[in-house]
Amino acid sequence: MDSIDKKQRKLFGEQLVEKGLASADQIEIALTEQKKTGRLIGEILVSLGFVSESVMRDVLGQVLGISSIDLNSVVPDSLALQLVPKDIAERHVVVPISYNPETQHLRLAMKNASDLQVLDRVHALVGRKVEITPYVSGEGEIKRAIDQFYGYELSVDGILHEIETGEIDYQSLDTVKDEYSQPLVRLVDAILADAVKRDSSDIHFEPEEGFLRLRYRIDGVLRQIRSLHKDYWSAIVVRLKVMSGMNIAETRIPQDGRLSLQVQGHRVDFRVSAQPTTHGENIVLRVLDRAKGIVPLEELGLHSDTLNSLKMMMARPEGIILVTGPTGSGKTTTLYSMLNYVKSEEVNIMTLEDPVEYPVDMIRQTSINEVARMDFANGIRSMMRQDPDIILVGEVRDEDTAEMAFRAAMTGHQVLTTLHTNSAIGAIPRLLDIGVLPDIMTGNIIGIISQRLIRVLCKHCKKETMSDVVDSKLLKVNEPVRIYEPAGCEHCDNTGYKGRISVIEALTIGAELDELIAKRATLGELKNCALRSGYKTLADDAIRVVMEGLTSLQEVSRVIDMTQRLK
Repeated sequence: MDSIDKKQRKLFGEQLVEKGLASADQIEIALTEQKKTGRLIGEILVSLGFVSESVMRDVLGQVLGISSIDLNSVVPDSLALQLVPKDIAERHVVVPISYNPETQHLRLAMKNASDLQVLDRVHALVGRKVEITPYVSGEGEIKRAIDQFYGYELSVDGILHEIETGEIDYQSLDTVKDEYSQPLVRLVDAILADAVKRDSSDIHFEPEEGFLRLRYRIDGVLRQIRSLHKDYWSAIVVRLKVMSGMNIAETRIPQDGRLSLQVQGHRVDFRVSAQPTTHGENIVLRVLDRAKGIVPLEELGLHSDTLNSLKMMMARPEGIILVTGPTGSGKTTTLYSMLNYVKSEEVNIMTLEDPVEYPVDMIRQTSINEVARMDFANGIRSMMRQDPDIILVGEVRDEDTAEMAFRAAMTGHQVLTTLHTNSAIGAIPRLLDIGVLPDIMTGNIIGIISQRLIRVLCKHCKKETMSDVVDSKLLKVNEPVRIYEPAGCEHCDNTGYKGRISVIEALTIGAELDELIAKRATLGELKNCALRSGYKTLADDAIRVVMEGLTSLQEVSRVIDMTQRLK
């Protein structure tokens, strides 16, 4: 912070005063003390007790334009700690947060994130090719982190070895004092960090009769990672419950909680669910990684025609847009990508979710609360009085919610929501089944989107092949064409796939379809009308992805019903 110039120092003091975090007199006292001692103004304000270390960290980060980080909730990276020895960390008051060997990117928490001499010293140590991103943190936080992280085993295998060869003090697992010295505490942190690094969407702790099974859902498929001795489970349950704010004494009823950690230099939230089973409590954590949750619309991997259809839908100022698909098909990601595309200072966007998964700036977000009688229908009714332009409703589940969503669409609002159906056209009979009248639907549905997530072939090991007779019939080609199949290598954990891509069908509701909806036309009549206007099905979009060499026919057939193409 000694590199903060006069202008920044003035801005720093002004920000503290404007935010009501310190008085003008306190800033003057600190500046006077700084002239005498030469100490950093932030250190003086903290030592005098005028502001807390966490406040100082956040405001300093804003002034310098550098992100701040709270080290109290960080899960450290063992690779990063190996790069920067403890004596260097103590001498320069820095602590490495994470290191990615593929991109050679090191994240570093510093007392003074603008100190070029310290950054240069660390650069010389780790190598000039390594890119260093500094983060602002409090001096006390960094010193505690150095004491806490260095000298302890942080890998899952290493911690398990430590547990097997040492004694576990189960009673101290729910205490705060020196909790990091407990191997079970580090084991839980290491498992959560490992799951995030592997791009998992869910973590399953599943107790069996004689052991504990640990599975990750990666790219939509559950994968067993390891089995642990049953003796570990009681301590792991306690740790997870303490972290997520659950009742550790209650084991007979389902519980829900939430926890947040800094993993690989960014904040990751986990939604935690505990379910009593015959062999103990089954715990599943949904990984809510903000860094991957909001994807720009152009980066969803959509066909240009589909992308243009979505943009045209979003251009309509009033009406309802439905996104359909099964659980885990990426509906929330698509909805937020659409909201991110239209958000600006000129529109008021409000959401009602169960619960809010990804906090986004400039969007007013509300979680439904059954205890406070805030369900979807009442929530929409309340939001209508908040002068919204765009409303996102998490899900249309019943007639009341559907009625309120359509009422909002009819009164000049754009409404985005989700519905559980197998196809875009299937949303029409589903809405009729819920109780929405055809007259209400007519003219008020902008468009319907149906989507699935399909695994992408690993670019390092995918193998080329030629389509056989059945494959060619699915692809609707008269002669064999080049397609790709999974192989398996170290880059994809021998699965043959790495990452996922959206496959989408977008149905824009025009005048002809509106008339058919009003007449309660059959599903076949609706589909024929849509096809005449250029509608492409999920299977059509999936075949496009196969022909582009991004995925395999086996993967497409696993997720989407392709039998219609064989007729």
